This record gives sequence, structure tokens and C-alpha cells, in this order.
Amino acid sequence: MNHFSIEDWKKYLKNEISDDARGTYENHLYSCDQCLEVYMLALAEEEAALPAIEKETDFINMVMNSIAVVKQESQQEKQPKRSTRYYQTAAFHFVLAAAMTLLLMGTGVFQSVTGYTDTIENRNLQEKQPSITEGIMDRTFTWLDSFNMKNKEANQ
Repeated sequence: MNHFSIEDWKKYLKNEISDDARGTYENHLYSCDQCLEVYMLALAEEEAALPAIEKETDFINMVMNSIAVVKQESQQEKQPKRSTRYYQTAAFHFVLAAAMTLLLMGTGVFQSVTGYTDTIENRNLQEKQPSITEGIMDRTFTWLDSFNMKNKEANQ
């Protein structure tokens, strides 16, 4: 297993390597405890090289103010909500559907539809023919009855 030197990890921390190499370094950190220790040492050295913040509260306030400014700018950049026309809203569609339903009910369209379906159902009931299974069973019972009758006549 190849181990990376502390200089390699410092380049990683300073983002001086390619994206493919960064992926390789990160995967290696997951599997190698020795390199993780070297990475932590490089991180500590780089942290020590950073300048110290003299007035921490002023720095924090400055960062928070800049965040507030960025939020305000992003809110101003948002496009204003376009007003939609009344006939493009869902409420208008529901009201229109309810009005059409009441109109159709009032004119009796649904009653004529139910009357039409009743005539179709009655026609289907009148045209109902026995199923093939019922026909076969009826013929079988008739044949058995005639066979029993012949048997009784022969016994007498």
C-alpha cells in the first residue's frame, strides 16, 4: 500500500492537486490509519500557519452582517410572483365543474342516461341464455333419469 507524505497532504489541504488525485487521497484516508495520522499532522501544521484572529467578536459580527446582506440580495433577486388569471386557478375549475354538473342534473341528462342503461340491462336479462355448463348438466341429468327408468322397467 502506498502511503502519502506530509507534503502531499499539505498540497491536498491547499487544493493544489487535481480532482482525480483528491478522490484517490480521500479513498486512501478511509482505509489507512497511518495516512490519517499524517493528514492530521499536516492539518495541525497548516492551522498553525494561519493568522490569528485578534478581535473574534468583531470578526463574527462582520461575517453575520455579510450573511444578512447576501440573504437580502437573494430575496431581491427572486422574481416577483406573477399574478395568475382567475380562469387558470384550481378554484375556478372546481366551480366550473360544479356548475356544469348542476346544469346537467337540472336538464335531466343523467335521468335519460340511467333510463338508457336500464333498457340495456333489461334486454340483457331477457336475452340471457343458459350457460354451456348448465346445458351439459341438464343433459346429463336427463340421460341419468332415462337410464334409471330403463333399469326400473327391466327389474319389474
